[in-house]
Amino acid sequence: MAKLNPNYRKLSAGYLFPEIARRVREYSAEHPDQTIYRLGIGNTTEPLTPTILQGLHDRVTALGERGTYTGYGDEQGEAELRDALVAYYAQRGVTLDPGEMFVSDGAKADAANIQNLFAQGSVMAIQNPAYPVYVDSNVVAGRTGEYDAAAGAYAGLRLLEGSPDNGWFAAPPGPEQDEQLDVVYLCSPNNPTGAVATREQLQAWVDYARQHRAVIIFDAAYAEFIADPELPRSIYEIEGARECAIELTSFSKFSGFTGVRLGWAVVPYALRTEDSEQGELNRMWNRRQSTFFNGASNIAQSGGVAALSEAGQRESRALVAYYMENARIIRSALRELGLDVTGGDNAPYLWVRTPTGPDGQPLGSWDFFDQLLREAQVVVTPGAGFGSAGEGYVRFSAFGHRENIEAAVQSIRGKLRLPER
Repeated sequence: MAKLNPNYRKLSAGYLFPEIARRVREYSAEHPDQTIYRLGIGNTTEPLTPTILQGLHDRVTALGERGTYTGYGDEQGEAELRDALVAYYAQRGVTLDPGEMFVSDGAKADAANIQNLFAQGSVMAIQNPAYPVYVDSNVVAGRTGEYDAAAGAYAGLRLLEGSPDNGWFAAPPGPEQDEQLDVVYLCSPNNPTGAVATREQLQAWVDYARQHRAVIIFDAAYAEFIADPELPRSIYEIEGARECAIELTSFSKFSGFTGVRLGWAVVPYALRTEDSEQGELNRMWNRRQSTFFNGASNIAQSGGVAALSEAGQRESRALVAYYMENARIIRSALRELGLDVTGGDNAPYLWVRTPTGPDGQPLGSWDFFDQLLREAQVVVTPGAGFGSAGEGYVRFSAFGHRENIEAAVQSIRGKLRLPER
């Protein structure tokens, strides 16, 4: 008799985006003449650049000829792309080997699958607030207990509490804390807060991981949005990180591949757990990908090679600059209105504290969502959907056409009613 995986029934947070869609749908039905400005979703909007398009077209043409047709490729990724990724990291002074590169169809899938490398009893630590896939993949894998609504957390998961006091990037546990963390998820630039870890903050985590034989899962999907040269874009810029960190990243936001689907994971040969030898985790991930994955689309991989060419990087960074100008426009307007804003300078997300309501208390995340929709016709993402530490905040996204961003900002400036400062 077949039975369900009961861990799926534990999932509690899947309501976020359907609930946003429901509220927007109901508002639109009641106000059919109103234009809705969507500043909530992290989806790119601008077209692929000429160099990338040419790379995609060339591969499609090659697939139409017997002499240049290719079927299955290396599950780890085509050699040309892995070599290009090694050269890309070398620009940052990071030396890696092509055998440490594993090309995938996106960082989200890697973030969900990577926990399979670790023992079932591992203590998993996740930033709060956090991108939901880190939490949900561990819940489905059976690593947690039930969701505790009062605590805003799943039993068994350790939350690294972010706040304005620590710049939304928690420090490692101190010596006074008995429980050791085994696997730690870090995201920088962070989704949803837009905060970026400093070298000192990352060094502290690397030192902790090396001391305790822990492993860091470092999500760097938004690394190209970091403008400040003092801030690290890769965890491998930090001394000792190759011994304790896996890096996940993506072409989605850098080159507009959200629909093309292409990313990669770096699993260094030097990476070890308490009970493994050097190279074993690399071999395990290679086995996992070779067994459960047939490799990313060969067409997409040719687009990735084009994106990493000199011209492709130049064009992709122009796209990033476009979105970051959107972020500047949004941030400037929100701060002029007296709102407290994090992010938007080295990340495409802006983390905004909710204003005070009529009762003198800060509005809840969903309350401010409703106010923005009702008064300014602007859709954002309630921070509570990213974890308990997100309550009292909303996330604005800088992804959008410039004219829509400017119209949304004009609507907020002209229509949103905020308490007098």
